[in-house]
Amino acid sequence: MHNTTQAAEGSILAIDTSSDACSVALSYGSETRHRYTDEPRKHAEWVLPMVDGLLSDAGISLKQLDAIAFARGPGSFTGLRIAAGVVQGLALGADLPVVPISTLAVLAHQGYRVHGWKSIMAALDARMGEVYWGCFHVSGFGDVIAVGEEQVCVPHQVQPGTLAVPAYGVGGGWIYQQQIESTGSLPVKTDAAMLPHATDLLCLAQTQWRQGHTVDATQVVPVYLRNNVAAKPMPPGK
Repeated sequence: MHNTTQAAEGSILAIDTSSDACSVALSYGSETRHRYTDEPRKHAEWVLPMVDGLLSDAGISLKQLDAIAFARGPGSFTGLRIAAGVVQGLALGADLPVVPISTLAVLAHQGYRVHGWKSIMAALDARMGEVYWGCFHVSGFGDVIAVGEEQVCVPHQVQPGTLAVPAYGVGGGWIYQQQIESTGSLPVKTDAAMLPHATDLLCLAQTQWRQGHTVDATQVVPVYLRNNVAAKPMPPGK
């Protein structure tokens, strides 16, 4: 549940509770640490102790960080609310900016990190017979670039658009692979067991932070996609 690797970037805490997995990652100095668990429905119980554990291991406080990042969605409604609430509270208390990152982009980066895939269709099970999905290209530098807009729809309406081939599929939405492929969206390989991981969230957040793409803690917004609804900024402390 704990890992340490070398890195040299901004000091950022990354939090993801958007799926069945709950994970946090921390970059500080020359190290990157993470903790991960895939115990569904225990995110609210685990996430703060995991954060405290990473900070304790690193011997630092929140106020020594440059930013906090979170997977802003799409994903589990409850999970997104948990992450947004926790991140907002932590960022307000430590006066830190927040870096929101697409959960689907996190999956795409993981597909690149684990498998070396660069043309990726990321999909999550949205329940009610639908999937959240988005297409991404990963550059040789590991930058994840969206190809078109993220959407929610029934599986047989998923379209790869202008995504380069060969393409690969990642994420739990590929349990509907047969229905998706009926549209002609035929990836070479898929990894339906892949869940978002804060390590990949942290990598994407580093780039966004360096480019100044942050928001104030009061503007933390979960993105649900369903019914074209994006949540309004959460009231402080909620």
